[in-house]
Amino acid sequence: MHYKTRRLLTNIRDAVLNPKSFFKKIVADGDMEESMFLAFIYGLIGGALVLFLRLIGGSTITIGSVFGALIIVPVLAVALLFIMGGLLMLISEITGGERDWEIAIKGLASVFFMYPVILALNSLAFNCWSMWIISIFVDAWVLYMLYCISVYCMRGNKTNVMIIIGILAVFVLTVYVTDYRVGWFMLKNASATLSCLL
Repeated sequence: MHYKTRRLLTNIRDAVLNPKSFFKKIVADGDMEESMFLAFIYGLIGGALVLFLRLIGGSTITIGSVFGALIIVPVLAVALLFIMGGLLMLISEITGGERDWEIAIKGLASVFFMYPVILALNSLAFNCWSMWIISIFVDAWVLYMLYCISVYCMRGNKTNVMIIIGILAVFVLTVYVTDYRVGWFMLKNASATLSCLL
């Protein structure tokens, strides 16, 4: 197996099974291009995976859907990397952690393997209940990863990070118990969300 592929698979395993040890190894070395490239590639994989799942599900594939999956989704992945990086820097500032933009981006990019998984899971929702279950699972996992990066990668105060993640969890919960959940679900899977409105 190619060295880079083997290293990538090892990183995925360590990020999931031993996040404390994995995230503590991330340091600033002046090379952010790989992080942006990883986000783009994971976005491309995610877009292609969603396209494939729609195809085997019997959906009509148009030029617009192909363009969206293979061009728009990867670009959005890179944009999401920087948006989440800004949020991580804010959390780090509040919790007394590292104030290094590069470490924040690298920490987030290291878990962007979840991006295609999340896209695929969202596309698998087929009714309202499955949309709820998948969405809650995905959002909980994202908050957990944000906690791990904030504590182990950005070196934020653990108690303060728990408070911030708790506030974010309350905000997410508020979305779920109000009508705003419809818009949130629509972003993930419009057809499954429509079944919630019937």
